[in-house]
Amino acid sequence: MMEPVRLPIEDVLDLHTFSPRDLPELLEDYFDECLKAGIFSVRLIHGKGSGTLKKRVHALLQRNPLVATFKDAPPDAGGWGATLVELQYKGPSKK
Repeated sequence: MMEPVRLPIEDVLDLHTFSPRDLPELLEDYFDECLKAGIFSVRLIHGKGSGTLKKRVHALLQRNPLVATFKDAPPDAGGWGATLVELQYKGPSKK
């Protein structure tokens, strides 16, 4: 059995080293850890290539309840080879 890979929780995640089949669980777990660490903005680097990985990532982001919004990164942050993700803040409810 393989040991889980420990990643530093930062505001940038390079997806090049991960298998596309691992992305759903990876993004869900990573975003959850980002929120615990107080990180609400994440830049995902998927590269430009053929656009297949970007389409897959965007489809996953659309279905992820932790994601508030996402958009292509500006040119100085990777352009269409990266996606900026804003996470939902799920703080304690105020009554």
